[in-house]
Parts: sequence; structure tokens; C-alpha cells
Amino acid sequence: MLFDMDLERLREYRPEPQEPADFDAFWAKTLAETARHDVDARFVPYETGLATVDVLDVTFRGWDGQPVKAWLMLPKQRSGPLPAVVQYIGYNGGRGIPYAWLTWSALGYAHLVMDNRGQGGGGKNTADTPDIGPEGHGSSSPGFLTRGIEDPHRHYYRRLITDAVRAVDAAKAHDAVDADRVAVLGGSQGGGLALAVAGLRDDVAAAVADVPFLCHYRRASQITDAGPYAEIARWLSGHRFRIEEAMETLSYFDGVNFAARASAPAWFSVGLMDRICPSSTVFAAYHRYAGPAEIEVFPYNGHEGGAEYDLPRKLA
Repeated sequence: MLFDMDLERLREYRPEPQEPADFDAFWAKTLAETARHDVDARFVPYETGLATVDVLDVTFRGWDGQPVKAWLMLPKQRSGPLPAVVQYIGYNGGRGIPYAWLTWSALGYAHLVMDNRGQGGGGKNTADTPDIGPEGHGSSSPGFLTRGIEDPHRHYYRRLITDAVRAVDAAKAHDAVDADRVAVLGGSQGGGLALAVAGLRDDVAAAVADVPFLCHYRRASQITDAGPYAEIARWLSGHRFRIEEAMETLSYFDGVNFAARASAPAWFSVGLMDRICPSSTVFAAYHRYAGPAEIEVFPYNGHEGGAEYDLPRKLA
């Protein structure tokens, strides 16, 4: 059934953003600290038996110089530098095995799939990157949204978003990649990461945010009891007098705020029956996106959005 607002209201929904005054300074400092470490992208051939794709096992330096894993898929038959897609994965997933990620290389792209630090327990794609985070991040409920919710410097998504920014550098480090044609893409958490990277880099060629997570946290935590946003409500139900403190921390990692700083052409999608990433949270980010943007609305779909059926639209 329809969840959240109807489409007419969504098209007018432009909430007042919650944006910390030092948002830009926070991220400039975070990325500058990580930039002290060379990305040191290493590409090791990985035997798969695939006849049309070369697979490389990638390790690069993400947040605080910590190692992050990825896959890089390249068409075996290629000439000259290729356009590239850097893909980010959904919540509690990981890079898994390369056989799951063959579409973009089949279309002639270089395709880097970044692992999610500390995730991969969702039962499908496992992860190979540990989360070596700051010690003593304080109280949290199960999951990642409240891990470090008392301090943005210790929050989990500070580390994961920094990894995502550096993944673009890792892709550009391979000589098969055209550094001027690197797009970022993802669904759900991956869509939120794509928005963050588009807002933190000015060299992204395009961004695709399918049913993006990590947007408009206050509203999301108030209108859905589905995870992962339910993690916030669960934490706040115990920490009754710390609502504003928690929301202030989360605002540093809000796709609505990253969208306002992005300039690359973007494509969004949203399902009006999505209880995981409610449609108003997606439209809040879409309406604040500073670059050219389109949104595909799926009235009778939930968090699956357009699934594989929207691939031709992304290519367009």
C-alpha cells in the first residue's frame, strides 16, 4: 500500500534542512587527514574462469589510511581508457564474490565495487574489510546508524563515507580507467554513499542514487519502524533527552546536505511503497540536489524500486 505522502505532496516537499554550521569544515578536515595517506591502490589478478571479464582483487587506503577491499572488473576486450562506474553496496552487504557484479563490465565499463567496512553479515554478500574504528564510541543499538551517535568524529559513517570518496581515487589509479569519466552508483545505503561522494568531490561524471538511504534522518526515524532507520528510534527510546544531540551528529552524514553541494548530473529513483527508505526522505534529497537531476518514481514498488528494469534508464 501507499506509504508516506502522495506524489503531489512529494513533488512540493522541501523541508528545512538541518545542517551544522561547520559541515564543510568537518568534511574538509576529515578528507585532508586521510589524504595524508597515499591511496596506494593495489590490483592483484583474481582467477575466476570468466571468458570475457578480467577481475582484479583491489586493496586501497581509506579512512585514516586503513585498508579497504574492492573488486575491479574490466572487459577482456578493451582498447584505450574506459569510462568507469564505482559502485557502493547496500546496508550490511559486502563485495561478496565477483560473479555477482558482471553487468557493467559486460556493457564495456570498468567497474569497481567497494567493500563495506565491518558489514557483510546480511546473509548475501559477505565483506572482507574490518572496521577499525575509534575506541570507546559509546552507547549504540545493534546496527551501524547509532555507532558513535554521540560524536560525529567517532561515528561509523564518517569512516565509511571517507572510504567511498577514496574508492574513486582507487578506480582512477588503474591505467584502464579514464579518470575524467568516473561515475558513482548505488542503491539504498549505496545510493546514500553515492550522494555523499557527489557532494564531496567535484570530479564525478555522474551519480545514480537508487532508493537512497542515509537521508532526512529525523523524519525517517519518526515515520517508519523498519530497519535500519528503526535503530535511531530504538536508541532514542532509551536516551530520551538526547534527541537533538543525536540528530546533530547524524546531520553530518545526511544525504540532504551532501546533495546541496553536488554538481554532477544525477539520477534518483524512489518507490512510493518503500517502508525502508520512505519516499519523502528521498524527495528531500532530490529537491536539494544542486546539479541537474531526474527522479524515477515507482508508485507500486517498495524498496526494490525499479530493480533490474531501470538499468536502461541509467544508461540513458
